[in-house]
Amino acid sequence: MSIIDKIDVQVPLETETRDATDIDLEDLTSEDEKNESAPPDYQISTYPADYPLEVLYQNWKADEIIIPDFQRRFVWKQTQASKLIESFLVGLPVPAVFFYRERNSQKDLVIDGQQRLKSIFYYFDGFFGPEQEGSRRVFRLTGLSEESIYNEKTFEDLRDEDKRKLKRAILRAFIVQQSDPLDDTSMYHIFERLNTGGTMLTNQEIRNCVYHGNLTKFLQKINTSSEWRKILGKNEPDRRGKDIELLVRFFALRDLSAYNKPMKDFLSRFVKKNKNAPQEMLKEYQNLLDGTCKAIVKSLGEKPFHIRAGLNAAVFDAVTTAFSKHLDSIPEDINDRYKHLIGDDEFDYCTRSSTTDVDIVKRRFSQAEQFLFD
Repeated sequence: MSIIDKIDVQVPLETETRDATDIDLEDLTSEDEKNESAPPDYQISTYPADYPLEVLYQNWKADEIIIPDFQRRFVWKQTQASKLIESFLVGLPVPAVFFYRERNSQKDLVIDGQQRLKSIFYYFDGFFGPEQEGSRRVFRLTGLSEESIYNEKTFEDLRDEDKRKLKRAILRAFIVQQSDPLDDTSMYHIFERLNTGGTMLTNQEIRNCVYHGNLTKFLQKINTSSEWRKILGKNEPDRRGKDIELLVRFFALRDLSAYNKPMKDFLSRFVKKNKNAPQEMLKEYQNLLDGTCKAIVKSLGEKPFHIRAGLNAAVFDAVTTAFSKHLDSIPEDINDRYKHLIGDDEFDYCTRSSTTDVDIVKRRFSQAEQFLFD
């Protein structure tokens, strides 16, 4: 059986449900590029390692296991986490986790298994989830059978022999290392294909993990900007990073000459190139975004890119880029110009069909420039 085959176990896997904060994006078939790019040839070593839970917990405390804050947040309920802990205590099988061992630091970056790992670490800590408003919820095993000897038990409540059993319980991990080429790009393709029974990571979640650095931290910060949230029509960040990806799209496509299809690889190259961008550059990015968002909301109102059903990413990238280049010369009749733009048959075509083709991208950017600012 392949190491990424599904494993039949009696614990919940990392699944996704629709959330009220999720951004509504218009469904454009041309934006779905999951199968358009094939991975290059890599030299990768993958080997199993059986870790006692106590060792994993110690590595976590020593910052030798990395789960970036900007990755998809912890979403398991206490009942789900409790059943996982019970599985270790009664000897039920648990799915393996996947680590990517960073070339220089030799730290382990979590590819898959965040929910399981954090559940374990939280139970050893004695508290479920991070601190909120100065307090943390005590982690008692909930949702178990009333006949279970572990029901409502904290770690400290366990018998000494059960504490030892849990600390010595084994969780298998698969360690992935790329030896050639000398970069971490294989992580993108591993993430894209890895599915242990839950929801596949989005392209932006993959970028957050593979290319974590100054840029991803910066994007997470500016994603909470009030004017930016007005454009999106949602107050809270999207759980799957769709809002972050729109930010990447805005910054990356300002250099239209660098664009090549597929869009997802173009955006990934941009994040990789600028992962450790200097603070001066990020400050310029922030000023640019702030000015653009304020101008758009003032000129076009809130949610201006929800043209048909949800935010249209193709309309978004063309119009925001045009605005960003004319912040000092916005026409008084810009709202009327925008209405003419989105009512134009050719622009409509360029924002519905083949929206990531190089020629189509350039055509709609040119049209946005011409209609709005010529």
